[in-house]
Formats: sequence, structure tokens, C-alpha cells
Amino acid sequence: MSKLDGIVMTDIIDRKLHEWTQGKSITDARISIYYKVRDIPYAVIPDFNGPEQYVDMLRLNRGSCTPKHLLMCKMYQRLGLEVLYAVYPFRWDAFEAIYPPRLRRLAQAMPLSHHLACKVDINGNLILVDATLDLGLQKLGLPVTQKWDGHSDTNLAMNPCDEEQLYHPLEAHLMQPRTLDEKSLSFYNALNSWLDEIRHQ
Repeated sequence: MSKLDGIVMTDIIDRKLHEWTQGKSITDARISIYYKVRDIPYAVIPDFNGPEQYVDMLRLNRGSCTPKHLLMCKMYQRLGLEVLYAVYPFRWDAFEAIYPPRLRRLAQAMPLSHHLACKVDINGNLILVDATLDLGLQKLGLPVTQKWDGHSDTNLAMNPCDEEQLYHPLEAHLMQPRTLDEKSLSFYNALNSWLDEIRHQ
């Protein structure tokens, strides 16, 4: 990333942060940021999963757990909050009960994946803040957090199949996404299309 890109990225983040939090208390500000990030429609876009691509997610208004929580971390840090990244291993075929048949078959071929959320120090407690699932997906029975009080754990977007791993934001480079093969890309394209259909039903 060039120096100019860094300035542009900072400007966009600062502008959105001002827009989302102006005139709010610290609690209402973090709740507002949560809702704004949560309401970005969930979609897996591999090009947005690098540590600096979350600004592209804002432009497109679509993104997965990784850019959503990289953005939320940056904004919470600007509010003076301490944030850790929480990574959870999971399997895509764990959702097969709700998938249509073609997506179910594609999910069965997917390797172990990793979900990203945030743990935020709020009044001395490390609180899970997961803004992955937008409200349009609650009709699927997914664990969408409809209301958040700013102090309690939100729902976790998936059921982990192993222990969580915590990373300091300075360790974000350790969470680099793996290179995707054709099967993974086919699954994500089919998943994104299906989720769009669900939202518009």
C-alpha cells in the first residue's frame, strides 16, 4: 500500500466514523458502529480478505467476517477501545441443513475454514462482538444479533469446531488468507448468489 493509499484509507475511515458516531455517547457510538458494520450484506469476496481491503468493502457495501471485523477494530481503536481478533475454525458443511442441494454438495468439498470476530475490552471485560450476519439472513435461522446493548456478548455467527485463537491487531499479518482453489471459488460464488436470493424473497 502506498503512502497516498494510506491517507485515502484513513480519510474514508475517519469520515465514516464521524458519520456513524457524531453526537453519541461512547456506548452509543460503539453500538452504532456495530449496527452499521453488521448491516453490510454478508458476502465472501476473496479480494477483500487482506488486511487493508476493508475500505473496498465500504465502497461495494458487501463483505464477509474478515473485512467487517478489520474495519470494526480500526473504528473501535479510534474510540480508545482495546480490541483483539478472535479466530474460530469451522466447517462450511455444518450449515448443510439450510443449504439448497447444489450448495450442500459444494460445501462438503470445502476445507476447514476460519471465522474472524472481535473481542473488545469493555469496562474490564473481554466481550465478543461479532457483526458478521446482516438482518436479511435471520429468516434462515442463523444466529443474527438483532439488538446489542454495547456491554454483553453478541451471538457468534457459527459453531466452532475447535478452540478460539486470539491475536493482537499488530499480529493481523499472521491471519493471512490461504490461496483459494477452484472448488472454493465456486462455493463462494454460489453462496453469495443464494444469500442474495434469500434477502429478496
